[in-house]
Amino acid sequence: MALDKQSKVKPEQAVILCGGLGTRMKPFTNTIPKPMVLCNDKPFLWHLLFQLHEQGIFRFVLLTGYLSEKISNYFGNGSSWGWDIQYSVGPVEWDTGKRVWEARAQLDSLFLLLYSDNFSIFPLKKVFNFHIEKQNPLTFMVVSKKPGNLSLNKDGIVQKYDNSRSSTDLNYVEIGYMIVERDMTFSFYDSPECSFSEVLQKMAVQDKISAWIQDDVYHSISDPSRWKKTQRYLKQKKIILIDRDGVLNKKAPQGEYISKWGDFEWIHDSRVGMQTLAKEGFKFIIITNQAGIARGMIKSSELINIHNKMRRELELDGIEILDIYICPHHWDENCYCRKPKPGMLFQASKDYFIRLDKTIFIGDDERDIEAAFNASSNGLLISNENTSNNYIKKELKSFKSLLDALQKIRGTLI
Repeated sequence: MALDKQSKVKPEQAVILCGGLGTRMKPFTNTIPKPMVLCNDKPFLWHLLFQLHEQGIFRFVLLTGYLSEKISNYFGNGSSWGWDIQYSVGPVEWDTGKRVWEARAQLDSLFLLLYSDNFSIFPLKKVFNFHIEKQNPLTFMVVSKKPGNLSLNKDGIVQKYDNSRSSTDLNYVEIGYMIVERDMTFSFYDSPECSFSEVLQKMAVQDKISAWIQDDVYHSISDPSRWKKTQRYLKQKKIILIDRDGVLNKKAPQGEYISKWGDFEWIHDSRVGMQTLAKEGFKFIIITNQAGIARGMIKSSELINIHNKMRRELELDGIEILDIYICPHHWDENCYCRKPKPGMLFQASKDYFIRLDKTIFIGDDERDIEAAFNASSNGLLISNENTSNNYIKKELKSFKSLLDALQKIRGTLI
């Protein structure tokens, strides 16, 4: 049974696995189920549901087991948040596969399936388009990790799934964000008691699982150490990612570079705009391509000198630069850090626990905005020129200066 490539109807229901004992989180899970541990005064499960809510998902089925009443007492039918929550309750000893099977009458023909202990940026539109393209019954979101529990071919199709992680060629792990075609997936069940891992193994053997690779970090509440990091990640931050040349300072002529401090000329409106935002508590991370290093047109030591002086002047205005990420490579090197590739944004996310989907990247070039798109972040263009990229035309509003964009920045980040 093939999927309809013309279909544009994304999943409208999410099913969350919430039944486990949370053994590695003891003693915190002695009295509450793991999805209910608090992250910044809200249960972790709330953060997961709200993430889906922001992408238009309002109907949920929670597959509960251990201390299930703690979850249902808090969330009820979900009406407090505008959600429709149903429950499928089973014994603690039920396997994941059994929980999904027993809830089958409550499931849409197409639904999302999530674990309740992992959190990552989930660009649903991108993953769903990939799902339709690959025409498979199930699509994972995966990250690179060794040891992992699956391997992929060059087309993003799972070749092997082994949750024991016993093979050396398993270099990806699925993180619990899945798009599932109900009937085709259930056809791989041998019995209602079949474990979900067995189902996935059978599907992988027949090339029936697709895998969309998430290059950003993911976080988890699987143990106390990871829980602490997840709380930090989910905490709201006032951090803005910003390009340098053409945003902070005037660009050098085409083909040339700012190679000494004497050539660095501030853009007045940007500096004033940053000062205004700094007074409101915002801090900045600069992300800049500097291929002049690879081309021998500026020395690394001089670039450091320029950035040190730039930071000191901004500090006098009360503007804090948390970090500066540079790509020193030539464009022919095809590195992952050179914009429009998103490597520097992902590194900033990892280093500063930034949720890129809750962050904005300000640039003056379409490559900057494409990098933001590739990182599933929010892009804001400072430019007087017309854009040419189709998705930028549809989804982006450009501003003539940073001062003009202040209201948009505040509306995006607060």
